Amino acid sequence: MKCNLQKKTESNSKYYVIKKQIIKHYIYNGDSTIPSLANELKLSVPTVTKVIDEMVTDGYINNYGKIETSTGRQPYAYGLNSDSGYFIGVEVKRNGITIGVINFKGDMIELKKNIPYKSENSIEALNELCKQICSFIKKLTIEKEKIINININIPGRVNSELGYSFSQFNFEERPLAEILTEKIGYKVTIDNDTRAMTFGEYLQGCINKEKDIIFVNISWGLGIGLILNGKLYYGKSGFSGEFGHVAAYDSGILCHCGKKGCIETEASGSALHRIVLERTLKGESSILSDRIDADKPLTLDSIISAVNNEDMLCIEVIEEIGQKLGKQIAGLINIFNPELVVIGGSLSQTGDYIIQPIKTAVRKYSLNLVNRDTVITLSKLKDKAGVVGACMLARSKMFENE
Repeated sequence: MKCNLQKKTESNSKYYVIKKQIIKHYIYNGDSTIPSLANELKLSVPTVTKVIDEMVTDGYINNYGKIETSTGRQPYAYGLNSDSGYFIGVEVKRNGITIGVINFKGDMIELKKNIPYKSENSIEALNELCKQICSFIKKLTIEKEKIINININIPGRVNSELGYSFSQFNFEERPLAEILTEKIGYKVTIDNDTRAMTFGEYLQGCINKEKDIIFVNISWGLGIGLILNGKLYYGKSGFSGEFGHVAAYDSGILCHCGKKGCIETEASGSALHRIVLERTLKGESSILSDRIDADKPLTLDSIISAVNNEDMLCIEVIEEIGQKLGKQIAGLINIFNPELVVIGGSLSQTGDYIIQPIKTAVRKYSLNLVNRDTVITLSKLKDKAGVVGACMLARSKMFENE
């Protein structure tokens, strides 16, 4: 299903590239006047005026009236019409999915968190994912024909440009994005989950004009997203950010990637879960001990909750993980010299219990001259970073310049 905007954007109109540039500018910079827009895009004022007039007529741009100025004629401000299109973001997590919808201006208008779902690499799981997305869309009260794109976050290695996933749902030679588009009936793009979280934080989170950022996603696994000079960094094949699979330890613990010694085996949610389980089974005291004794499933969420409820065993383990992770982040700071390091993902919900050991280790192991201008902070979006990023990517991917 294609909305009118897609048809116009994909047409042979000589202005369609300019229209995409204008939309992209408004996405990242907000409302502006025609002279300002022309200057930014390095186009003539008459050309921009003609294209803006067309887009106002088509309903995708609004005229927001004159701007007050101290001298001269008062120019008109133009910006995106929030109701002219909608974008859906889907975050696939270990035990659930979260789906959100934003309007054209990026406001979240519908959000459904933690829909029960078992993430596994099977055709049945893929079909269930599509079923849940279709069910969500069916219940929306917006005009369905105005849904422009759906972006789905996939864990692991994803080539978003070609639409392939190499870690999950890779059953056919065709791109996964193409298969999902057929099954759901709307344009679908895919991207890596950590990169989506990074993008969400960049546009609507704790970023304040910083252009060089490392986002560290400490969830069941471990990954990083990079913003370099204000742009998402993908790498040659879209596989950048596999921080968790850097070989750093001689422990002999086998990682799910099939190799030993990965950072993820010692500093991640799966490591936290394994270590807490091992130590409680050995008889160390914890408020989670009754769960082990009663043969109840020990979840990562329950361990995070125990940390925040001042369980000493869980606090000790999370601080050890923070120290190990901080040592590795120090290496990233030495390499990239970023303005900002954002700690996100499930384990970031433990707040100071994990970020303080990270900061201590970074100061110890990174070069003072390099780290002194780097701020380390917690994610502002927290558990919404992934779905916000998915929605924002669904929108931005439709208007990147060709």
